[in-house]
Amino acid sequence: MTLWTAVLLSAIICVALKTLGYLVPPRVLEAPRPSRIADLLTVALLAALVGVQALGVGQDVVVDARVPALLIAAGLLLVRAPFLVVVAAAAASAALLRLWGWAA
Repeated sequence: MTLWTAVLLSAIICVALKTLGYLVPPRVLEAPRPSRIADLLTVALLAALVGVQALGVGQDVVVDARVPALLIAAGLLLVRAPFLVVVAAAAASAALLRLWGWAA
């Protein structure tokens, strides 16, 4: 199977799943359980993405300057700091750690 065949097949499957979603009756989607699952699934997927981006390099798990920067960002978010402050503080901490050679 070539790469383009896999891409086209994946696109067709995605369109078919989206079409099936429109066929689900609204009363099913408005029930409390599916709504709660959708909310929790969104948070879980975002957490997994952050974890992979913070710790992953190829197939390896690497602890470098991104981990302390992520912890600083999480702490600032807990105290409700503005988003731009969170991003700037995390970026500055990672840059300083790399500059000092503490977390390559």
